[in-house]
Amino acid sequence: MATADQATDSQLMNGADILVKSLVDHDVEVIFAYPGGASMPLHQALTRYKDRIRTILPRHEQGGSFAAQGYARTTGKPGICMATSGPGATNLVTAIADAKLDSIPIIAITGQVPTKFIGLDAFQETPIVEICRGITKHHYLVTDIKDLPRVMKEAFHVATTGRPGPVLIDMPKDIQNDKCVPDWDAPMELPGYFVDTQTAQPEQIKQVAAAIKHAKRPLIYAGGGIIASGSSGELRELVRKTGIPTTMTVMGLGAIPSDDPLSLDMLGMHGSVYANWAIRDADLLIALGVRFDDRVTGKVEAFAQRAKIVHIDIDPSEINKIKEAHIPIVSDVKYALQELNKIVEPKDDIADWVEQCQTWKREHPFKYDPNFEGITQQHAISELSRLTQDRKTIISVGVGQHQMWAAQFYKFKYPRTWMSSSGLGTMGFGLPAAMGAQAAHPDALVIDIDGDGSFQMNIQELACCYCENLPVKVLLLNNQHLGMVVQWEDRFYKSNRAHTYLGPTHHAEATGDGDGDYAEDRYPDFVTIAKGYGLGAATVRDKADLVAALEEMINYDGPYVLDVQVPYQEHVLPMIPSGHTVDDMITE
Repeated sequence: MATADQATDSQLMNGADILVKSLVDHDVEVIFAYPGGASMPLHQALTRYKDRIRTILPRHEQGGSFAAQGYARTTGKPGICMATSGPGATNLVTAIADAKLDSIPIIAITGQVPTKFIGLDAFQETPIVEICRGITKHHYLVTDIKDLPRVMKEAFHVATTGRPGPVLIDMPKDIQNDKCVPDWDAPMELPGYFVDTQTAQPEQIKQVAAAIKHAKRPLIYAGGGIIASGSSGELRELVRKTGIPTTMTVMGLGAIPSDDPLSLDMLGMHGSVYANWAIRDADLLIALGVRFDDRVTGKVEAFAQRAKIVHIDIDPSEINKIKEAHIPIVSDVKYALQELNKIVEPKDDIADWVEQCQTWKREHPFKYDPNFEGITQQHAISELSRLTQDRKTIISVGVGQHQMWAAQFYKFKYPRTWMSSSGLGTMGFGLPAAMGAQAAHPDALVIDIDGDGSFQMNIQELACCYCENLPVKVLLLNNQHLGMVVQWEDRFYKSNRAHTYLGPTHHAEATGDGDGDYAEDRYPDFVTIAKGYGLGAATVRDKADLVAALEEMINYDGPYVLDVQVPYQEHVLPMIPSGHTVDDMITE
């Protein structure tokens, strides 16, 4: 077999080498891949291209697929992951579904049993294309090696154009071993897939400009589409030109700086009081790259019911799907904003509205009890934010209370510095996503703000961080409980604990309240676990020691876990109960 350096356009190559050379030709730098019987030829090919592609070995296929997301979310380039057939492939499913809901471009490559065994229940066979049909943007089962260059070209095109998303390529082992002379110039065959036409028309842009001109209480509602399209700069220009207050979804954080006076931070279930009140009272809502998710709208018919709605999104299926728009525009939001910025006029008549929003912001900030003797989760995140503002920092989170507190209390200035499993809400996302971001940005400080429940779902990736020299830091907010479920138990189930305490059950039985007497005996010992994986680690529980502990974590040369002991009684506020309106907001 020839080396990668010897490969020529007219050379006989096997399927595995064709696939890997296609990755190289698409400027792939990193792949997160876990080998197995049905993917061994692909891994052998990766060793032949090791000077061109870094192969990172996760410790679980789900870890690899979330790492691919971390790479994609922080670069905008497609993240690549690979697994073997059967259980290896199904271990990618959660991250593929996660990428679909959050519009993240990843390409998942799976080994498959040889074509003659497909459908015969062969060893480690699953019909992964069928399993993933509803959670991929596109999918392939490659049954002819000659199709492979075209398939690879199409996979990258589909994953990264229009509304980004995950593409699955299932590779039977015999196709990996077959040989042919590849046709690298084979044209794509994607009938019905058009992305060049998705641009706003001039008359639509004029309609938006006119709506802005006549509005007295306009509000911009910016989502993940701003980040995905790379239009944060255009959004900031629009905000500067018009002076319109702006709120962001959890996917849109970083689209404008949180310290911008016109930023109303996050809206929705756990969004700010001031953003949610502004949505209630706005007479024009400019929705950019959003999908009116239920965590944002609550009771849909009551959401922004006084507002004329402009909705700009690249995916036509999102327009009028949940909330009917008065000015619906199918377009790349970057193009639409560029055109709007050419003609939009400054808003000199909304001073009272802006002052109202800023008064709400001053009077109803995100807050917590600063007099609490121990360390609250909000205080730990606020201090971390303060200490890392002046350096390149990327934050990932798991899912739960800590995720919402990070969205509330960490001050994001730039796009692609925040990674959150938002649509699917996948626990275990934080650590491997941070791993992928660190691989993409070796010069950045990458911190996973995690809860002890989420952290343990992919804790094995600590081994990958150590062995692959990925100096990820974990700020572990350890409350011994599944905090968000506990909060719902407290609010809606009379505090009846239904399997939400993560410590030893005999402790809970001894106290009789189901919460466990864990003050002196926290379980498990995360410091010992982290050190067992080769990481630096420490525990902190006293408020006076927090800053020094954070600085030690930040400055540590390598991956590090800081176990912060926090109370389980804290609730994420504000909170609009599911399906309710802003008038039902809980603030105390």
